[in-house]
Amino acid sequence: MIPNRLRTIFTILCALLVAACNAPSEPDSDAGKGPVVLAAASLQEALTEVADAWVKAGHSAPALSFAGSPALARQIESGAQADVFVSADEEWMDELEHKGLVRDGTRRALLGNAIVLIAPKGSRAEVSLEKPGSLSAALGDGRLAMADPDAVPAGRYGKAALESLGIWRGVSEKVAPAENVRAALALVERGQAPLGVVYATDALASDKVQIVARFPAASHPPIRYPAAVLKASRNPDAAPFLTFLQSDEARRIFARHSFTAP
Repeated sequence: MIPNRLRTIFTILCALLVAACNAPSEPDSDAGKGPVVLAAASLQEALTEVADAWVKAGHSAPALSFAGSPALARQIESGAQADVFVSADEEWMDELEHKGLVRDGTRRALLGNAIVLIAPKGSRAEVSLEKPGSLSAALGDGRLAMADPDAVPAGRYGKAALESLGIWRGVSEKVAPAENVRAALALVERGQAPLGVVYATDALASDKVQIVARFPAASHPPIRYPAAVLKASRNPDAAPFLTFLQSDEARRIFARHSFTAP
């Protein structure tokens, strides 16, 4: 016969064992959460609207973070927890892909854009890109705001265009390099720079600047925004969200913000 005291202890242990076996497994930390999306600063308004459409379709809201593509790429290289990356050029995506940080087979050419020369709203500045000295003359003692031409996609496109048109040498010493294209836009909006080089979509997103001139598409490499799921992503909505970015609904939203097909 088992003493009552031992029988009680045995019963409790059996109950605890059964409860442990039937306990639900710990849920995935990303379950029920939207994907973390790191995107080029120039996408801010358009991608936010696309994300709203995604939520209206019944999905969890993605966490959007906007900055210059090189800054985002460095965050990813440093182990930042993110699911989707949208770069403003191919080079930064190439770097991540070569380092094995992009999920195989997920990279897509998402969007295109154009670059323009802007001035504060109401400015009387006149610039002819066909005349190499025209831009320098219009700047006078002022600075040309643009994203860092040595690292940031918008700046690199701008520098390539100015070099192609024979203008860069005359204005390179007058450049005010910014962390990203939105920072360059802000310099012109605040009147801290009389002219700036930004994406066409940035100029159209602001009511404080006006377009002075448009750079010919042939004067710079094609502007392409690649997007991909990151290899470290565990979020089940990462790939579906990337697919949604290519949907007809998303493309209509991007088009309203003046983005083009890649």
